Amino acid sequence: KKGPDLLQNCWPVAEYDDFKGEMFNALDKHWTQLQIDKDAVPKDQSTWIYQYYKHGSCCQELYNQSMYFSLALRLKDRFDLLRTLRTHRIVPGSNYPFTEIFEAVKTVTKSKLPDIKCIKGSQ
Repeated sequence: KKGPDLLQNCWPVAEYDDFKGEMFNALDKHWTQLQIDKDAVPKDQSTWIYQYYKHGSCCQELYNQSMYFSLALRLKDRFDLLRTLRTHRIVPGSNYPFTEIFEAVKTVTKSKLPDIKCIKGSQ
């Protein structure tokens, strides 16, 4: 599903504006759209569109689209989760108990309890 179909109880319905310039370059570098051909990325921003409609559009009163993605990039830099997981010997391609992952992530979020969900059958 795309767009407003993902939203629940959000009003007004969010609109996504394609990124250009500095924000596009930052997202393209740090939030790469792996399933999209590199040449199509300027016009096909479907990964970012999906993420915005799924996670960012309900906070429009606090963060507009640009602010949402700027915050996401800052948080990515602040909480290097891949490095944290590697430090705790949690690497892609293996299975780990939920509590082991939860405790590893909690080391970087400090007093904030991480909101982690396991998706059955995901790869």
